Amino acid sequence: MKKPVVSVVGSINMDLVVSAYKRPAAGETILGKDFQIIPGGKGANQAVATSRLGAEVHMIGRVGEDTFGSNLLKFLEKENVVLDGVEPLLDISSGVAVVTLADQDNDIIVVQGANKYVTPDYIRKFEKQISESDVVLAQLEIPVESVVETARLCHKHGTTFILDPAPAQELPSSLVEHADYITPNQSELSQLLSDGKMSLEQYPQKLIVTEGKNGVLYFDGNDTIKISSYPVKAVDTTGAGDTFNGALGYAISQKYDLQTACEFANAAAALSVTKLGAQGGMPTIDEIRNFLYKNGKQDIVIA
Repeated sequence: MKKPVVSVVGSINMDLVVSAYKRPAAGETILGKDFQIIPGGKGANQAVATSRLGAEVHMIGRVGEDTFGSNLLKFLEKENVVLDGVEPLLDISSGVAVVTLADQDNDIIVVQGANKYVTPDYIRKFEKQISESDVVLAQLEIPVESVVETARLCHKHGTTFILDPAPAQELPSSLVEHADYITPNQSELSQLLSDGKMSLEQYPQKLIVTEGKNGVLYFDGNDTIKISSYPVKAVDTTGAGDTFNGALGYAISQKYDLQTACEFANAAAALSVTKLGAQGGMPTIDEIRNFLYKNGKQDIVIA
């Protein structure tokens, strides 16, 4: 069977991850438990998540010509991500995310760096790749006008476009219109439109709300569909949303219906939080199949 082709337009960052027993109060200094430097960025994370499931994945983004950039490209290449759409920038730093893990949750500060230079003109250079993709994934760690252009090109060529609206911000109406699926979490949902009235019922089969340990919600045109999560021991929740989006894109590229795709993506996200690092816990297709089988979901079969 031919591999599905998924393109990811978005950020490529190095994550600087600090684990601590608690979050410091304003002005407080505390001792941390651990520090790691881990490849990340929502775009790169989603590319890795999708590639591990067996898709042919093309990354469109930018890094700096620095040590972080070089290491990030090596890691993506090792994960079988095609890098023809990634051009390093001289004298510009690679993107960085500073992640604090405490109280079984995370806080993240992102410095865009080279990601700021993923411009609409840059996106247009890869129109052919976008047109030949089964699915395109994007997020909001690159300029929003570039995401709008990506959505426009997908709409022009009939390519399925999935938007992860994070970090949260108000979305242009054209972006909402051209997106096939939008996947906010609860905190992002209220910030997507200026009137604050974006709801499941307004966007049937388009708006998919992720609720972490509480699962996933969407409206199918008649009823609100709730897909429950799975009880797992969370080690690091950093990459759960990116894993969900990558797995959703993979399932949609395989022509599965939305409920099956969400069930599959939900299982992938649950597995991802059981290991440290945004990309460290992203599962393979066989790991998801085994997990679904153990949880009584034998009827969900993704090629």
